[in-house]
Amino acid sequence: MKTSLVLTAILTVLPAGAGWAREPITPFESAADLTPRTEIDKLVFARLKRLQIPPAPLCSDAVFVRRVYLDAIGTLPTAEEARQFLRDDDPRKRGKLIDRLLEREEFADYWAMKWCDLLRVKSEFPINLWPNAVQTYHRWIRTCLQENLPYDQFVRRMLTASGSNFRVPEVNFYRALQSREPPAVAQAAALSFMGVRAEGWPKQRWSEIAVFFSRIGYKSTLEWKEEIVYFDPEKKVDASGKLVFPDGTPARLPSDRDPREVFADWLISSKNPWFARNAVNRVWYWLLGRGIIHEPDDVRPDNPAVNPELLAYLERELVAARYDLKRVYRLILNSKTYQLSSIPESDDPRAAANFAHYPLRRLEAEVLIDALCQITGTTEKYSSAIPEPFTYIPEDQRSIALADGSITSSFLEMFGRPARDTGLLSERNDRPSAAQRLHLLNSSHVQRKIEFSPKLQALRRSRRRPREIIDELYLTILSRYPTDEELKTIREYAQSGDRNRRVGVDVVWAVINSAEFLYRH
Repeated sequence: MKTSLVLTAILTVLPAGAGWAREPITPFESAADLTPRTEIDKLVFARLKRLQIPPAPLCSDAVFVRRVYLDAIGTLPTAEEARQFLRDDDPRKRGKLIDRLLEREEFADYWAMKWCDLLRVKSEFPINLWPNAVQTYHRWIRTCLQENLPYDQFVRRMLTASGSNFRVPEVNFYRALQSREPPAVAQAAALSFMGVRAEGWPKQRWSEIAVFFSRIGYKSTLEWKEEIVYFDPEKKVDASGKLVFPDGTPARLPSDRDPREVFADWLISSKNPWFARNAVNRVWYWLLGRGIIHEPDDVRPDNPAVNPELLAYLERELVAARYDLKRVYRLILNSKTYQLSSIPESDDPRAAANFAHYPLRRLEAEVLIDALCQITGTTEKYSSAIPEPFTYIPEDQRSIALADGSITSSFLEMFGRPARDTGLLSERNDRPSAAQRLHLLNSSHVQRKIEFSPKLQALRRSRRRPREIIDELYLTILSRYPTDEELKTIREYAQSGDRNRRVGVDVVWAVINSAEFLYRH
């Protein structure tokens, strides 16, 4: 399938780069007032003012509806959902949409995917949780998100759990590790819940923290691949050095108490300098593409927050809300900072780091293939290198809802899905490559999805007028109506050359290869 010179115009709807030539107000921007109203906006805009960096305009409704669906639930809005939002004249419609999205089933699917990346939820080498444990662990994580379990309880249950890894899901935190040595367990806990990497602290400090994880026992059962994780009071504790928490405060370990409970109580305390701060910083990163401390899993003294007041505010809000993470989602998503256009007003290199505009980011592998399947009404096949129970995946399963990091596809691997081996954010690779571009442009995989699309075929068979069909395609793929210039391009293409040309197919192919489709913006 080859693009024509005429359709090249569609492929460049949203150029991938900064400093683009543009009209003052484009289909991607709004003329709405930028006066800060929320505390987030006051803190961000005040810093931008000190730096003399102008913020971008607010994004248009069409950009917002697509952006918030992708960021909140990892799913494109349907054409009808986009149409209803664009027609709604309620000035509070953005906030109302945010509330609805946070209660959707896809919210739990999408954020479980992110937490499963962080917690290394994977059946096969080098983690070896095995499929039964993966399913129960994923189901527990998803349920906690769906029911909005307070974040401190979510973490404490993982750190203090004992029992069968098939029947007590949260004990799999201790099994989803490449090493069971106490220092390695301590490093995994610090990375996941404090944002500190192994190289961030000296070896002696890890030895001190390891004491809290030195009485974990493991034993197998008669059930295949089942394992019991438990507190073993018979294990000796190496407390040759100072017994202190990571912040330097002294610790006491009663002989009859599980040291993990002592550590967990310290960790989730509102006075802890890492816990709530790391949680809100990760959420900010996930929603805005860049942490206030960046990277969010590289917290150290020489990597300070770009806006310490903003980070402190969000931390206080999380603690005051009794660790209700949805409170933080709402604060961020409702802010004008989040709703800024992705087209920067300044070429100052500090603009992106200070959130002067929304950052362009390519869709994650799972979100992208789900979007292609949703647009075309097709399905995808997934496979596991080692066939075991629970490795069969129905073709209509969405990628964001896959429980097991070992179950994959060639598309997911090509587009940078993480291996879930380390829990580091850097495992996910959303950078575009030549191979990805060629796959979207020329592969039979994508071509078949478009040419044999049940949705496109049904649209062609309908008695809608050509303009209505084009509107439906644009709403389905880009969540907006086509511009006059785009309609002119399509009209000229349809009227030139081969009369048997399948204009709808070519338009779909061209638009899904545009930067506007492939990127969050």
